[in-house]
Parts: sequence; C-alpha cells; structure tokens
Amino acid sequence: MLFPTIEFYLFFLVVFGATWSLNSFNSAKKWMLLGASYFFYAQWDRHFVFLLLASSLWNFSGAQLIQRWRGMTAQRVVLVSAVTGNLLLLGYFKYYDFIAAQLFNLFALVGLKIELGTTGLALPVAISFLTFHGISYIVDVHRQQVKASRSICDVMLYMAFFPHLVAGPIVRAADFLQQLSRPSQPSQVDVAGSTLLILGGLFKKIIIAGHLTAGLVDPVFADPASYSSLDLVMAAVAYAIVIYCDFSGYTDIAIGIANLLGYQFPTNFNQPYRALSLQDFWRRWHITLSSWLRDYVYIPLGGSRFGTFNTYRNLILTMLLGGLWHGAGAQFVIWGALHGVGLAVERACQLKHDGLPFAQKILRWALTFAFVTLAWIFFRSPSLEAAKDFIALIFVNDTEASTLKPLVGGLMALGMALQFAPPDLRAQLARAFSPLPVAAQAIIVALSLWLMGICAPPGVPPFIYFQF
Repeated sequence: MLFPTIEFYLFFLVVFGATWSLNSFNSAKKWMLLGASYFFYAQWDRHFVFLLLASSLWNFSGAQLIQRWRGMTAQRVVLVSAVTGNLLLLGYFKYYDFIAAQLFNLFALVGLKIELGTTGLALPVAISFLTFHGISYIVDVHRQQVKASRSICDVMLYMAFFPHLVAGPIVRAADFLQQLSRPSQPSQVDVAGSTLLILGGLFKKIIIAGHLTAGLVDPVFADPASYSSLDLVMAAVAYAIVIYCDFSGYTDIAIGIANLLGYQFPTNFNQPYRALSLQDFWRRWHITLSSWLRDYVYIPLGGSRFGTFNTYRNLILTMLLGGLWHGAGAQFVIWGALHGVGLAVERACQLKHDGLPFAQKILRWALTFAFVTLAWIFFRSPSLEAAKDFIALIFVNDTEASTLKPLVGGLMALGMALQFAPPDLRAQLARAFSPLPVAAQAIIVALSLWLMGICAPPGVPPFIYFQF
C-alpha cells in the first residue's frame, strides 16, 4: 500500500476518523492504531508480520530486564544480547546472501569450494528502520534517557506506527512514548501546514522525481554507453534531485499524516543541497539517520575524544557502516567511504562557514554539490563495476548532443530551486491557506490531487528508500 494511491487515501480516512473518535479513550485509540499499522504492513507481505511482532516483543522484554537489573552485571549482558538480536535479524535478511557470496569467492581463491547457500527470501520491507528503532529504544533505556515502558501496546505501536514504519523518519522512543501517554491535543494539530506538507511531498515524488526518473535517470543509467557525456552528467545531477525529492517527499507525507493523527515527528530534511561542506550536508540530509549514526555508532566508537587519528577513523567507520546499511554491495561501501574520507579531510582542514566572502561560498557550494553528486553515482548504480564504467564514460562519450528534454530540464531547475527557497515558505503558504473556508480548502486539495494525477508519468515506482 503506497502513499500516493487511492487505497491508502481510503485507509487513512478510516484511520483518521477512528483516531479522533477514540481520542478520549486513549488506550482503545492506541490499540486501534496498532491494528491499523499491522494491517498496513500486511499489505506488503503478510508472511513477515511475525517479524514485526517478534522484534517488538524482543525489544519490550529486553528493555524491561535492563530497567529491572539496572546497576547489575546482568544489565550489560541483556543490553548486548538485545542489540545483537536486532542486528542478527537485520543481518540474516539483508546481508547473509552477500556475505555468503564473498566467502565463496574467498575460499575459491585458495582452491576450496564451499557452498553456504542463500536465504531464498525477499528482503522484508522496513527491516532496517525497524532495527534502528529497536536498537535506539534498548540503548536509550540503558542510558536512562527513557524509562522502559510497561505497556506492550505502546512499544509495539512505537515500532510499527505506519507513517514512519517503512522509510522513517527515525523517531526516538523518548519523544514518541511520551506522546502516547496522553490523548492528543487538537490544538497541536496544524491542519493547514500538514495538508500542504503532504501535497508538497506528493508533488516532489510524483511530478519531479517521477518525470526525472522516467525521462532521464533510468534510461541513462540503464545504458550509459548510448548517451553523451553531457547526458551522463545531467543524469547524475538529476538523480541527486530525484533521491532528494523522493525521500524527502516520503518523510514530508509521513510527518504530515502523523500530525493529522495528533503526533509529532522530527524534521528529516533541511535543504541539503545548499550545504557549503559535507558536514553541513549531513546536518541537513536525512537528519534522523545522521543523528542516529552519531549517537549510536560514532560516539560509542569514541567520537572525537581520543585524538586526531581516532577521530578520523571513527568518522570513516561510521560512514562505512552507514553506506553498508543502505545495501549489501561494494558500491554502497564506496559511497560511505567517500563521505567518511571527505568528512575526515574537512575536519583536518578545519573548514569554517561564517564570514566567508560570497565568491568563496559559491565555490564551497559547487565543490560540495559536485562531490555529493559524484558519490550518488555509486549509490544509484547496480554494482561497483557499473558505477566505475558510468564515471569513465563521462570523459569519453563527448561526441553526441544532449537528449535532455525541456520538461526534464525545467523540473531539474525547479528541484534545485527548492533548495534555495525561503526556509519559511511553507509556513507562509499555510498562513494564507488556513483562513480559507473549509469548502475552498477542500477544492484546492482535490484540484491539486487531480492535477498531479493527470500530470504524473505512467507507472510511478515505489519510494526509493523502501528497498533499504
């Protein structure tokens, strides 16, 4: 069940009505939302619903034991066991086949033929985000940043709440469990802002990402040898815009839906392509993942506390793990390594952003965007070899004119313009939208959905981050 579908709209209307009808009966409302979230997940593959349930029960039990055995040796044993259980679940489904293939090749080099087999299973939707939520909950209970919830319903809903379940944003238990402890406050629901957030997310996904993917990115990445150097460069830039519009579009919709149901999610994107450095980029891109990697990987590795060399090592290791999380492939490892080394170099150079002349800001921006776009080629390519071939062809396929169409060029310009729009543009639009009569608002929403429907390219693909 995808967000931009009639099926989801009908599902959400039913859940929205039931949520606010039960708001005075908070416990019943939470059980209803839990049932709706499991129903939502079952539409992807009902066979994996048991994973969602098992993960929730595992983390609920682990947190309870950590709370009970605080200060005892057994607490650390439970912590390690609970985190390991989450990682093993992720590792089996996402990395077993990759690791088995690498071991097979390694043994073959020394003349041994050892078949480790494959899982034969599709990757469960949301397995990575499920793991992130489980680990953060367990670790935060251990760090006493949140108390272990005694409500199995609350923990299961925290893990499975359908707006963030599939592709984030990553929500911390300390923030979400507190919201579950009481009925939602209608005064905290920004109906106008949430509606515009959802419409904006749909526009970014369906119109900008949809047309750029179908009109340029997919054809060029499928057969780069048939296109000019300019087309290859433009396809790489287009993919940078696509992955932003696709992923930020999803999280905009998720944040807006959650708010309409009475819950607040954290911001996940803040115009990342206006960044003047990689450090600035990661403060703006997938913010909840960046902060998760910082709090649960970089700082536990030692952060910047043990000297310059260890700081660089920790940066690179953190981004390597971040790259590997995105996929079991060498291309993702290289993507993470590029960002890790880039962050280490920036730290060594002690780059400052304040007080720079305008010309230096432009140069910093151009270099940062070029680096990020180059790294996205590895992210988008089906293999490391394909990524290397794509980059090599940029320097030799310079004999043909570009096939870039006006619609694609215009949407690329619009996608980049979004990065430099006033940060409060949505708030300004919400202030203009909010005073309108309900009938006028409904007409605007319906007209917007209708126009996006008729302007959308055929066969809009699922959100990119669904595969992670």
